[in-house]
Amino acid sequence: MAYTAAVITVSDKCSVGERVDTSGPNLCRILREDGWEVAYSAIVPDDSPQIIKQLRYCAEHMASALILTTGGTGFSPRDITPEATLQVIQRQTPGISEAMRAESMRITPKGCLSRGVSGIYLQSLIINLPGSKKASEENLLVVLPALKHGVDMLCSGGSANCGG
Repeated sequence: MAYTAAVITVSDKCSVGERVDTSGPNLCRILREDGWEVAYSAIVPDDSPQIIKQLRYCAEHMASALILTTGGTGFSPRDITPEATLQVIQRQTPGISEAMRAESMRITPKGCLSRGVSGIYLQSLIINLPGSKKASEENLLVVLPALKHGVDMLCSGGSANCGG
């Protein structure tokens, strides 16, 4: 099975060229090194309709098995990535978000401030990651070993081989 992925950076400043996106390209690199085909990447502002449009595009037209967002998960009034994601997903996958926050808490007490969510839309797994390069990498690496199995189950139409 081909493991396809998309990475969407959510940042007002990156979307207008005021800041260089380091998180998105780093996530693409990590995914490629793990055998994922990163077929799409984009940068959008902290704008709910644009985030929703990108998530749906990646799931409906690109058929991305995995869609990562980076940015917009904090407490700033413009941080609305989780709310936009919740408008798209059909089923939540709270264990993924819980695992990332738990690991972040081992690194910094601020890890509990991430509001990222994760869930399923059609046959795509969507995961919100923090916006910083360091935190997004740490969070992805916590769940990455389980993601191909999750995608296998999602795309199987039944259940994947869940043995040992």
